Amino acid sequence: MKPKGKHYHPLQIGVHWLTLLLLIAVYALIELRGIYPKGSAAHDLMKTWHFMLGLTVFALALVRLPLRLALHAPPITPALPAWQDHLAHAMHWALYGFLLVMPLLGWLTLSAKGQPIPFFGLELPALIGPDKATAKNLEDIHELIGNVGYALIGLHAAAALWHHYVTRDDTLERMLPLAARPSGRAAQTRLHRPS
Repeated sequence: MKPKGKHYHPLQIGVHWLTLLLLIAVYALIELRGIYPKGSAAHDLMKTWHFMLGLTVFALALVRLPLRLALHAPPITPALPAWQDHLAHAMHWALYGFLLVMPLLGWLTLSAKGQPIPFFGLELPALIGPDKATAKNLEDIHELIGNVGYALIGLHAAAALWHHYVTRDDTLERMLPLAARPSGRAAQTRLHRPS
């Protein structure tokens, strides 16, 4: 289905910004857990929330993919050069891969450690049997891709701001919630810049 307007579907917009908020929380929980001693209740609670919110990101990614395939993306005005368009598509698919692979690696890691996989009062089934060596390898890969995630998210945000403030197209505005969009006249002035 081709988009009917200049903006993403409201469902796509909502899921996009909810995913960002969840990613901020997921990263904050794992990075800041060290403020509490290892093995303390607060430290363990932060890890538990890290796992649960990470799995929520996974669930949202499973919603986002069909939405993306069914609803497509509205065209950018003015149109991007072909190389930028290809790069943008590659970045989006890399981000989708990240959103799926990271939580799955976390789930596999907990499974290999023989630990419960908590999800808001439920306990999800283990995906593999306990194995210390496998758990260590999975945890290392999870951490490595987590660091790559910082770069992917940072580049995605920087590109959106570049398009908004430097090339002055509507790349960012297409994903803004209705209340955050610039007024029609201001947007028209910005997009119809002199050549």
